Amino acid sequence: MSDLVARALAEDLGDGDVTTEATVPESSRARAVITQKAPGVIFGLDVAQETFRSLDPEAAFVRLVAEGVWREGGGVLSIEGRARALLSGERTALNFLQRLSGVATMAARAVQAVQGTNARILDTRKTTPGLRALEKAAVAAGGATNHRAGLYDAILIKENHAALAGGVGAAVTSARRRAPQLLLEVECRSLDEVDEALAAGGAGGEGGFRILLDNMTPAQLRQAVAHVRGRAELEASGGVTVATLRAVAQTGVDFVSLGALTHSAPALDLSLLLEPLP
Repeated sequence: MSDLVARALAEDLGDGDVTTEATVPESSRARAVITQKAPGVIFGLDVAQETFRSLDPEAAFVRLVAEGVWREGGGVLSIEGRARALLSGERTALNFLQRLSGVATMAARAVQAVQGTNARILDTRKTTPGLRALEKAAVAAGGATNHRAGLYDAILIKENHAALAGGVGAAVTSARRRAPQLLLEVECRSLDEVDEALAAGGAGGEGGFRILLDNMTPAQLRQAVAHVRGRAELEASGGVTVATLRAVAQTGVDFVSLGALTHSAPALDLSLLLEPLP
């Protein structure tokens, strides 16, 4: 995290915060309070604190909210320290905190939308480069479930993989042989491909077997659920929005993946105000 914060600060500060250095005495101290101005879930306090701490190692923090809890608004974090450090770190800290809280809030809204169904909400790899670990942690804070962290910890056979492997069945057979200990998931666009995946023995590995039902309507998803009859976990994906989420979840699928959790989450509205200290 410290390297990430250092890169973000270097991007903003460059050779120095000329406005703050020109207007604020070096000896000045202040108290800053970050306030949540819209309903949502706060996440990212660690990285926000690291931002200020990297500029003022003696900065003192008081957390005014628990992360991962839905709230309407109010105080989030109080910081006391060198005024110049608080001003110079303000935008970077808020950028992290607003972005991550926005992801957590989007995840919480998605989880709320499927309440009462058996479906769990998954994130995807559609994350901001360099921020995946933090954004996935924000997803979890919002109550949703993390999918694979990268290309290394689970197998997900997509349309292009299957085409190059010689078909869905061939791809499943090869992948299961190569890494039986990993979750194996295969994208299917029709019931014929579902049958091909099941016949290839994907369910035989230690890591579990899941079929990704790609861009299917709720009616098609219900048909697939009835057809599979529990022989594999089912994940619905493709074109799902928070508005259509509940209808998809009510089809009986086990998971619904939502790239919008990370690629389209709006930042949560936060502000920071300072007051001078003696």
